[in-house]
Order: sequence, then structure tokens, then C-alpha cells
Amino acid sequence: MASRPGILTDWPWKPLGSFKYLVLAPFAFHSTYCMFVKDKSERDISTFLIVPFLLWRMLHNQIWITLSRYRTAKGNAIIVDKGIEFDQVDREKDWDDQIIFNGFLYYLAAYTLNGASHLPVWRTDGVIMVFLLHAGPVEFLYYWLHRALHHHFLYSRYHSHHHSSVVTEPITSVIHPFAEHIAYFMLFAIPKLTVVFTKTASVGAMVAYVTYIDFMNNMGHCNFELLPHSLFSIFPPLKFLLYTPSFHSLHHTQFRTNYSLFMPLYDYIYNTTDKSSDDLHIKALSRREEIPEVVHITHLTKPESIYHLRLGFAYLASNPFATKWYLWLMWPVTAWSMTLTWVYGRTFIVERNRLHKLNLQTWAIPKYSVQYLMQWQNVAINKMIEEAILEADKKGTKVVSLGLMNQGEELNIYGGLYVSRHPKLKVKIVDGSSLVVALVLNTIPKGTTQVLLRGKLNKVAYAIAFKLCQQGIKVATMHEDDYVKLKKSFNSSEANLVIALNYTQTVWLVGEGLTKEEEMKAPKGTLFIPYSQFPPKKYRKDCSYHYTPSMVAPNSVENLHSCEDWLPRRVMSAWRIAGIVHSLEAWNEHECGYTMHNIDKVWNATLQHGFQPLNVPNHTIT
Repeated sequence: MASRPGILTDWPWKPLGSFKYLVLAPFAFHSTYCMFVKDKSERDISTFLIVPFLLWRMLHNQIWITLSRYRTAKGNAIIVDKGIEFDQVDREKDWDDQIIFNGFLYYLAAYTLNGASHLPVWRTDGVIMVFLLHAGPVEFLYYWLHRALHHHFLYSRYHSHHHSSVVTEPITSVIHPFAEHIAYFMLFAIPKLTVVFTKTASVGAMVAYVTYIDFMNNMGHCNFELLPHSLFSIFPPLKFLLYTPSFHSLHHTQFRTNYSLFMPLYDYIYNTTDKSSDDLHIKALSRREEIPEVVHITHLTKPESIYHLRLGFAYLASNPFATKWYLWLMWPVTAWSMTLTWVYGRTFIVERNRLHKLNLQTWAIPKYSVQYLMQWQNVAINKMIEEAILEADKKGTKVVSLGLMNQGEELNIYGGLYVSRHPKLKVKIVDGSSLVVALVLNTIPKGTTQVLLRGKLNKVAYAIAFKLCQQGIKVATMHEDDYVKLKKSFNSSEANLVIALNYTQTVWLVGEGLTKEEEMKAPKGTLFIPYSQFPPKKYRKDCSYHYTPSMVAPNSVENLHSCEDWLPRRVMSAWRIAGIVHSLEAWNEHECGYTMHNIDKVWNATLQHGFQPLNVPNHTIT
């Protein structure tokens, strides 16, 4: 929002929320009806193609969003080395408003202006005219409009909203108040209306011109440099005709320079060119890929989780993962992405963060949760994880933490398999088990005298049960085989380990394998505390469910603008945090296999570095 919002700041369909696309529905239905029902002489393919064209614009923008986030995560050729936060993602979430607005005006023109409908597919004279008019009056008028918007009166009421994003993303280019978009559309309408009135308009001219505008806008705000400096050395006049991402980035950091649209010509004429434009261009191009001190390896969960990745839909990624009905409409894209992961099968970078001077990266294994349950997939999964660890070791990474299902006894002996295969590894492998145990122990409400341990027994479950029994808290299990396994692991007689005869406990420690039938038997007000990496399904409205082991990240963690799976904003999983703390403390041993760190030492170190536990839901101890 602008610092002092002026009139026509909000879009007129804002009250419609997610139903804003209904604005275009009558026009889309009418053009489709005319195309397929009316006589051939009445069919208008140019008006019918407006919706596909709008969809192309959305796809084009999304490609730039994904490319920009991937490149800035790697760190090479990045221009402004700062992160963005959730407030920017929220401010830019309605980037499609301008596409709806344009679509509405396209339909209005097609139904009211003579020569704006029944357009031919291509006319070369019209295409040439459009781009000549853009290079002439449009670029000139935009320059002066832009300078006017930086006058304190208009800036505070309108343009400051756009400049709230100092570190830009491609979609930052279209984040303006409604009134500003009206001015921009009037400006860009000059070439379009000219070819309409001169009867030289065509579908190709309109599509090419708007695609050019979108391409240049996205490139100018992508925050990584992609135009080689040699291009301007070979043809020096090009610097007056084509801006670079570095050129426009300076406008967002300096505010009073580089006002031009896509052609810096007028900045040179009126002496508003930032003197550091060329230097920044060269500096950005020479920036190498960043070497992370800590790498967190995660994986995809459900098929639609690709849209929740930071590289996917920005606003979805900024909120806890939840299945959206409209994602089912994209099943062809989802199926294609699943096929691609099966064929390509290589780890990729999804996020880059910084904590003080510590560089952090998150890498994703292109495997879904269901594939981890297929034993025949174990070899392929282990190979991917192993290759990722070796790549991190080669780069000089200090710590690799294994998240979600990337470690387990059956899969790779809690990560110990890689250490045994590569005893000379310099990078330390951390499975996060000690911090997970500490978190679960500190999540149990004070005064609790008995808990029910239910779920698949693993390294973490054994350690939790052992520590609770040592603290004098009774650990109950419903199954005799679980009781036998736990008692055997203690190597001693333990009176606090019992077999429960009924479901009376109001604190349940749950892992994988908890059934709906068991959950429904829990007393009213039961607190379910997961110790596994996946949350239990919430079948009970009269019970409380804690998050999977996780903590709130300190404010010093930068570029944290996406949610980690189902966790709230600025909350990290314990498995991810464990690797960070391991590096900060410079611990020089692995935490994988059947070994664990000292739980109290890990817990205290984590708190000292600013990570805070989440609040326990209201729970009455009985």
C-alpha cells in the first residue's frame, strides 16, 4: 500500500476476492458461443482468443517467477543480495489483477470499436507500426509520466506502493495501484488504437506487443543479470535502446535515476542515468554461485506440492501447505511434472537463506512421499541423496541435514549408510534426532504424569521413551510387541514403562501408523504431539494437535518468505534447524546412524541462537 493512498487505489473487484475472474465470464461465454454456434460469417476468432491470450500471459509471468527464484537461490549473477519477506509476497499476490483489467478492456474494445474485432492473424505493416510507435511516443511519454510519479504528491499516494519492493521479483513490475494501471494502459494503448483506427491491426501485432511488454517488465525486475556485457561492446548504441536488469534495479535502490521504460535513451538525454549502471552490470555478471555452509535436503510430498514450492506459486508457498480445489484443474501440468521428476531425477535448489554470515540452502529430492514407501525405490532414492551429499562435500559445505523421509532405519540407517560408504567425508551429516527429542520433551505440558506412545518405533521414539522414564513419567503403549522392543532397548528393568489397558491418557506422543480408530478412542481434550515428520490427520475437533517438531526462526534469518510444508510462517522443522545449530556450534562429528548428541546441550544451544519453541495448545492435565 502507498504511504498515503490516493483515490482509485484499490481494484474495483477487490470485494469479489477469489471470484474476481467472474468479471470476464460474460464476455468469455459470449465469444465462445459465437465461435462455435453462430454462422461462419459471424465467427470472430480474434475475440475468442482473448482468454487463451490472457492464460498465456499468466504462464509467461509464472515462468519468469520460477526462473528468477531459482537463479537467485543459486546466487550467481544476482544483483541485489538481500532477501524478501512475507509482507512483500502478500503485497504482490494480486499480480493477475492487471491481466483481468486488460482482458476486460480488450473485450470492451472488441465489442465497441470499429476495426477491433474480426482481426486477421498477421499484418506486417501493423506489427512494424506498433513497435515504431512504442519506440517513439510511448517511451518518451512514459519517461515523463514516471518522473511525475516520483513527485512527492503522486509518489506518496500511488508510486510508493511499487517502490516498497526494494529487492524486486518479476511480478513486482505490475504491482501498482489501480489508478496507475489506468495511466499505463492509456499509454500502451497508443500503438494498439492506432493500428485499429488505421485498419492494420492483427492478432499477431497485439500478442507480440503485449508479450514484449511482459518480457521486458519481467526481465527488468528479475534481480539477476542475464544480458552479456559483450553485447553492448559489439554494438555500443544498444545501451540507448535496451535496458538491463541491473539498470532498472538501480532505480529501485536509488529512486531518482534510471526512469526509462525499456529504452534508456531519455535517461541519457536528460542526464538522469545512474553513473554506476555499467559497473553494476559487470559486477552482477561476475558474481559466482554461492557456496552454502549448510544444506538441508528435503523432498516433494504430494503431487500438488510442486505448486507450494518457493519456485512454484509465490503466494501458495507463503502459506502452510493445504490442498486447494482449483489445483485439481491443473492435473495435466501436475502429471507432466511428475513424469519429469521420474525422468530427470536430480536434486535441485529451492531456497537460499542467510543467518548472520551463515549461508543456507534447501535442496529438494524429486521424489514424492509415496515413493519412499515403495521398497523398490530405495536404491534410486539413496543414490540421489548420496549424490547430493557428495556434491555438497565437493563444494565445501560444512553440514548436510536430512529432512522429511530422507533418513530412516530401513532406507539408509538414519543417514549412517553414507558415512560408512564414504568415511573420508568432510561434510557432517545431521539427522536432527537429538533436537527432535528435546523439542518433544519440552512440548509435553508440565505436570504430566503419564503419556501414551503410539506409532512406529524409531530412533527418536526410543530416545523419548527412555528420557521420559528417567524423569519419572510413565510411558504407556497399547501393544505388547512395542512394549517388548522398548524394554529391550533400555537394557534394564524400567518400572515407568507400562502396557496401557485403556485409552485414558490425555497426552499422546504419535508417530506414523496412528489409525483413525485409535484416534477416535482418545479422551476429550487429548493433546496429540507428533514426533514424526508428518502430522497426524485431525479427526477430532474436541482435541488439540501440536505441530510436528519445529521452532520459530529468529528475525535474523533472512529471505524467509515461504512456509516449510504445513508449518506456519517463519517456523522451521527441527531437522532443518539441527543442521544450522550444528554448523553454528562448529561441532565436528556426524549425528546419524544410531548415535545422537547430548539432548540438553543441543536444546540449550538452539535456544541461545534465537530459535524459540511454539506455544503448546490449551490443555488440561488430568
